[in-house]
Amino acid sequence: MMEVTGGTTNFNFSYEEEDPDSSAVSGTMSVDRLFPALLECFGIILCGYIAGRANIITSTQAKGLGNFVSKFALPALLFKNMVLLDFGNVIWPFLWSILIAKVCVFLLVCVLTLVVASPDNRLSKAGIYSIFATQSNDFALGYPIVEALYQSTYPDYLQYIYLVAPVSLMILNPIGFVFCEIQKWKNQENHQQSKLLIMGLVVLKVLKNPIVFMVIIGLIAHFVLQQKIPAFMSQFVDGLANSFGGAALFYLGLSMVGQLRKLTRSTVVTLILLLTAKLLLMPLICKNMVDLLDHSNTSALNHSSLSNYAFLYGVFPTAPSVAIYAVYYNAELEVVTSGMVISTFLSAPIMYVSAWLLSIPWMDPQLLMNSLQSVTFDISIVSLVALVWTIAVMFLSKKFKRLPHMLTVNLFLAQFITCIAMILWNFVVKEDNFVGQVLTFTLLCTSLYSTYVWPGLIALSLVLMKSHDNLRVSPGMFGLVGWGVPALATAVLLISGEKMSDTIDSSFFYGKPQIICTSVIAALSILLGGGSLVCISRGSWAPNQHIQEGSSAEALVTEVEPEIENLFEPAPPSGELNRACLICDCAPAQPMPDMIISTTINNTARTPTGQCENSCESTDCLLVQVEELQQVADRQVARHVLLCLLLTVSLLANFFSCLWLLFNRLPGRLYLELQFFCAVANYGQGFLSFALFGLDKHLIILPFKKRFLRLWNRNKQEQQPQTDLSEDIRMTCTQFTKYHKDQCFHDIVRRRRCGKRTMVDCFLGCELVEWLQQVGLAQDVGEAVLYGTKLQQGGVLQHINQQHSFQDSSLYYRFLI
Repeated sequence: MMEVTGGTTNFNFSYEEEDPDSSAVSGTMSVDRLFPALLECFGIILCGYIAGRANIITSTQAKGLGNFVSKFALPALLFKNMVLLDFGNVIWPFLWSILIAKVCVFLLVCVLTLVVASPDNRLSKAGIYSIFATQSNDFALGYPIVEALYQSTYPDYLQYIYLVAPVSLMILNPIGFVFCEIQKWKNQENHQQSKLLIMGLVVLKVLKNPIVFMVIIGLIAHFVLQQKIPAFMSQFVDGLANSFGGAALFYLGLSMVGQLRKLTRSTVVTLILLLTAKLLLMPLICKNMVDLLDHSNTSALNHSSLSNYAFLYGVFPTAPSVAIYAVYYNAELEVVTSGMVISTFLSAPIMYVSAWLLSIPWMDPQLLMNSLQSVTFDISIVSLVALVWTIAVMFLSKKFKRLPHMLTVNLFLAQFITCIAMILWNFVVKEDNFVGQVLTFTLLCTSLYSTYVWPGLIALSLVLMKSHDNLRVSPGMFGLVGWGVPALATAVLLISGEKMSDTIDSSFFYGKPQIICTSVIAALSILLGGGSLVCISRGSWAPNQHIQEGSSAEALVTEVEPEIENLFEPAPPSGELNRACLICDCAPAQPMPDMIISTTINNTARTPTGQCENSCESTDCLLVQVEELQQVADRQVARHVLLCLLLTVSLLANFFSCLWLLFNRLPGRLYLELQFFCAVANYGQGFLSFALFGLDKHLIILPFKKRFLRLWNRNKQEQQPQTDLSEDIRMTCTQFTKYHKDQCFHDIVRRRRCGKRTMVDCFLGCELVEWLQQVGLAQDVGEAVLYGTKLQQGGVLQHINQQHSFQDSSLYYRFLI
């Protein structure tokens, strides 16, 4: 409770009335089992992501696993639990509460989309966005977490998962499908079907869905079989049902590969609103509706536990099936796929913190303050390690010399200083040293406010750079604002504020003036960052230009090194060239298998005079310089936009936390949860920075992969001759060289300058990947990369200086035969 007395502010978190049974609230959840459950779920998701990222399982192969999960395993699981469901123990007001909450969010998202979106596609957007905000990943991710929390205390809660899920599948999703079908009908030139017929077809499609169909069959079997599955089919159903958990989580990881690359300029504001509706609005409405409608529980403990369960259910992330709907209707795939990935990983810390806080039996201020201090201290230590790594990567990759990374490094430094100051504060605040406390608080407050300001400045710089190609404002001005404004605000606070003597929380060290100051800084940064993101969304950038990482080599070279602009000019007459490379030193080419050579010996033309025949090992090779320029010149715009987006969301939480405390005399337990979330968001920013910028592709991932493969294949290479290739590789290389190489050479190979007077016929890896898909040799990017890797292993192609394996990127390769 906040009490204002004589100009000082005391903060105490308590209820107006404490229930005698509240001391037993901690027994309603098995929070100790939550972390292992989260580790299990997200560990399997990570395995699936690694398998997809490393092309162990391609996207085409992953579709088979997805079909098994959605058409066999999940229907069997639903049928089994529908038959065994005990309706006698169901608390129906809970189901009505979840239904009303989902309907409210569905209607809110639908109406706002219809009002804001353009008339061309607003119906399909309204349908897909509404489904995204209401359909949760109940079975694959939700059920294991509910089982870990309530299996030993409220086992009946597990069956609610199977009762709540049909709310979306059978009631809300068909409404969204109707919107999408009507939009599809409007886009057709000849309207051959009426709207009534379209609605009938949608209902028929929903009933034919294996998941909905098996729910209906399960409900019928529930009454016919009297809640018992016959013995002759019990083992069969159990086998399919038990295969769902791990397979579904693994498929979820596979489906996340490459989704953030689809982030475009039009998805920024939309993602903020949808994630807010899914992860913030939905759980709050679910909890409040249970509090309003559940009057059947005579025990306050049971009512509180059911209310907390509703809140946790609302936090469950969006189901991957929504992406399938988006693909089917060709509607907002970029928003849905990117939002699915972000919501999945944001839900984990929210669920963990929510479950832990809701299990606290009573609201002792000193205990909570110590707990909050302990959480911030622990997070600061781990975040500090992540930031040291991230800052080192930024300097070793030399990206700190270019915009916008130059500004991003300032943000990382502010986060780094914030973590150090919080670690120092944990020791200083326990001692009676006023000078040490003030100095540490000055460092902490200035750096923390700086982390509030820099996201808005980075977003503004992205808009200015995209609008004018180069930043028209000096980076020094951004640095002055990014560090000067926080320092000025801290100085004003130290001069005008009055230290609180009864708190160890740095957020309330100067009481109400500090809260007001924090609110102002957060509000200004939200306006700046949000306004910049809105400008991005409304098309202040070049038309039809996506926010994607990297660009073509020609554009990067032209931008970074104008003097290499003539790199791709036609070769001069052969008389002006001599046989020897003047710049690049040529090494002998790798030997090829005899079988492959024999199939192409009659089709291989003699190398023109003056052409660089083999790999360029000199660092002076112009093509090698181009590849190095790509690594440095990549502005990573999509990552910066995502960073600003997530930090703006955390700023919104800080801003509402301050307003809540200023205008609410009884903050209560829900405010406490928001306060812990703000602490995690403020001092755990290093995790986000590390995830987005700490694993540099060219500095970390590719060298590690190259050394790992070299160690893995060392013994194999020693035991087998180089030409002893697998039959699959030999057949692939033979097929390509005999039937496809000439056409591929004609379509994608260009003669590029690799020295002052030396040319080489080469192509980009991404060009070959696209060509392989166009001619049907590969179904997707993953298969194309595997095909190119086989060609490289078989000696058909090689990297220009043999430093990289085949990749879907702007690296240069050449055919050897």
